This record gives sequence, C-alpha cells and structure tokens, in this order.
Amino acid sequence: MGNSTATADLDVALEKHRTELTGYCYRMLGSSFEAEDAVQDTLVRAWRSYAKFEGRSSLRSWLYRIATNVCLDMLTAGGKRARPMDLTEATPLARAALSPRPDSIWLEPMPDARVLPTVQDPAEAAVAKESIRLAFMAALQQLPPKQRAVLILREVLAWKASEVAELLDTSVASVNSALQRARATLAERGDSGGEGAVSDPLDEEQQKLLERYVKAFEGYDMTALTALLHEDAVMTMPPFDLWLRGTADITGFMTTIGASCAGSRLLPVRANGLPGFAHYKPDPEGGGFSPWAVQVLELSEGRITGFHCFLDTQRWFPLFGLPLHLEAESDEVEKGV
Repeated sequence: MGNSTATADLDVALEKHRTELTGYCYRMLGSSFEAEDAVQDTLVRAWRSYAKFEGRSSLRSWLYRIATNVCLDMLTAGGKRARPMDLTEATPLARAALSPRPDSIWLEPMPDARVLPTVQDPAEAAVAKESIRLAFMAALQQLPPKQRAVLILREVLAWKASEVAELLDTSVASVNSALQRARATLAERGDSGGEGAVSDPLDEEQQKLLERYVKAFEGYDMTALTALLHEDAVMTMPPFDLWLRGTADITGFMTTIGASCAGSRLLPVRANGLPGFAHYKPDPEGGGFSPWAVQVLELSEGRITGFHCFLDTQRWFPLFGLPLHLEAESDEVEKGV
C-alpha cells in the first residue's frame, strides 16, 4: 500500500461493509460466530490481495465474491445447522429429558444490530429482517451451498442474475436454474411460519402482547401465560434436542423441570428480526440474577407461536452485549420492549 493514508482509507472502505457481509455469511452458515470469523477472513483476504483488485467490479461485489468463497469452503466441512424440530419429533412432557447435542448442530441466534445495516428503504429493511428469522434461516440450511448463495444474492440482496453469474463464475442459465430449485425446496417446506406476522416496527397489539408476556413470565403465572400462547405453540431449548408443542406441555415443563425459573427477570433484546428477551433467573447462592437464556419469540395473530430459548449463556450474553449478572435492585430497571 503506498502510505499510511492509503492504508487507513482502505481500512475504512472495507469496514463499511462489515455489517452487511456478516448478514450474508450468517444466512449462509447459520452460525453467528462462524459468520463473524468468515467476515474477518474475507476482510483479511481482501486486504492482502487489494493490490490485485483491478476495479473491474465494485469493491462491494469483490468482497461478496471473497465472502462467498470463504463460506463455500467452510460449508464443505460440515453438516447443516438446524432447530430441534428439524431433528426430532415433539416430546410429550411425561418423557421430557434434557439431552444436549454439540454446538455445531444448532442454528444460532444473532443480534439484529450485527447483521442489519441501516437502509433508507423500508421494503429493503423488511426483506433483510424477514430473511434472518429463525424459520427462514432453518429453511436456507436445507439448500445445497451454491443454491443457498444464489437464493440469498437474488432474493434477499436483489442482485441481477448476470451479477450473480459473474460472482460465481457460472452462466446466467445456471443461476436461474439454481434459483428455481431453491425456491421449489422452500415452497415444499412451507416454512415461512406464523412468525411472518411480526410487524416492523411492532404494532400496538404486539407491544401489548409482549408487555403481558413479561408480566406473566416474571410472575410465573401459568394461567396468564397460557392465554398468550397459541394452542400449538412450540418451545425449544438448544443445546437440548427436546422440544415441546402445546400450552399444557410448555407450562407443565415450566412448573416441573423448569421450576427454578420462577421469579426471573427479562430484559428486551432484538434477535433474528424478532422480539426477544435476555432471561435472568434468581441466583440463590450469589444473590441477584444469573443469565439463563436468550429467548426469541415468534408471534402470529395476537399469540406467541414460538418460544425459543438459547441456553449457552457464556456465548450468547457477551454477543448481545448483556451483563453476566444482575443485582437484586435491578427490579427497578425500566423494562421497555
């Protein structure tokens, strides 16, 4: 690089793309941490080979080409990431057992702020948000890696078929055919789910539903909670493969195996384009509250349809910038949603 000014300019130019590239790699890989590693690798590769960048394409599309290659290399190594309901049948409460599976199996949550760049166009913002929702992410993971890249570039990022063909060193016909196959697979799964009903920003009814949820959960009031859950609501708890369907099994679990969560505190977070909460439960030994889960909620027609608890707090709470302890007086923390 000629001098330190050019170096600093390149740093700024590359850094400008970090959030959107993280969103792209996250959709490709289904893992928040792998996505951040992939972007770091992309920016390092771009930095090292910048002298060879001839400017035939824009810096942005060159970075996407590098990021795509990084993700495709990472995807040759391993299996698909999934949600508990993609792997097993629902378990009746009577047979509920908590068996963890390795981290590398699970679709991981992601804070909105790390993957959603600020855009002026509300339609573009809505597509970006919908395309990181858990059900859509799980559906993407079922696609072969190349089809996944084509679908994300064409449908989410609105690239032209010719631009995608150039990026993947292939023909427009093969891009169109990959897109068709990817769409057919997603349509077969029918996996947009009830969570598509979350508006952006949340409408008044959804805000009220979340306020009532916080009150019911913190009060551990199962009657109030039952009134907020859809009768076929689903509860998941990665890294455990157990998942529950229906209000009776969910509230039954919460009052038996999950009884130590009574008296918890919830702080609002935004994850995967959906409302969520950092769940802290009482810490009988140290006092105050300890991290227990990042909850991501799916809403539809005035009810909670999905209640997903990501329990690996040592990973998730720092990722979301959340404290690893709450003092008892944080009862007074104002909880807006």
